[in-house]
Amino acid sequence: MRRRLPSPWITVPVALGTIVGGVVGYLVTEVSCSPGSCPGPAVAIGLVSAVAAFFGIGTVMVLAVRSIAEWRRIEEQGGPARDDTPPGPPTC
Repeated sequence: MRRRLPSPWITVPVALGTIVGGVVGYLVTEVSCSPGSCPGPAVAIGLVSAVAAFFGIGTVMVLAVRSIAEWRRIEEQGGPARDDTPPGPPTC
């Protein structure tokens, strides 16, 4: 079975978000410490932030791409079933 390559519509935003998440985590930790006092914790927090960004953005991107694919499939099949009757008063 041939393996598919990852979609660039998912890969690029996830990679950018991971990098930005790691940089932001590192910089926030570095700024909150005295100069040169905590490079180790700053790197650790940066890595944790990068991992969190990877999974968060990855999840959202996969769900968005699947949703768009489902929408296109429904549109190709003629769209959702529609009821053109005007809404009436609720019945009990």
